[in-house]
Amino acid sequence: DLQKDIDSKNRELGLSTMNLIKRNELLGTIKKELSNTNNNKIKEVIELINDNLNTSDDWKLFQEAFKNTDKGFMKKLKSEHSNLTSNDLRLCTYLRLNLSSKEIAPLLNISIRSVEVKRYRLRKKMNLPHEASLSSYILEI
Repeated sequence: DLQKDIDSKNRELGLSTMNLIKRNELLGTIKKELSNTNNNKIKEVIELINDNLNTSDDWKLFQEAFKNTDKGFMKKLKSEHSNLTSNDLRLCTYLRLNLSSKEIAPLLNISIRSVEVKRYRLRKKMNLPHEASLSSYILEI
């Protein structure tokens, strides 16, 4: 039945997202540990990690999967807020999956504090009242 298919796809998407988060966290930890040395070979490894952290291919695959499971969301979001950048839309997608700032940070390869700043700026762009929850608003779209 169609609803079971949709639920199954949503679970797959959630698992893929969590795997991406874990991979990026691991790569970030390894990079941090390695950055304390001055070996040229290690610097090459750090570059390799940087190249593989949060690649745009991962995002494209994720975006396709998300579009297939939540077809109307992006369209409605873009029509109601045409001023949003692709990075804003990316943040909205993660918020739509009900991810916390802590979970979003490794996906964007930024600090938790930077995610909070992005969320604040997004609220302003969307003209949400101070007391309104950004996550709730995104989930209701």
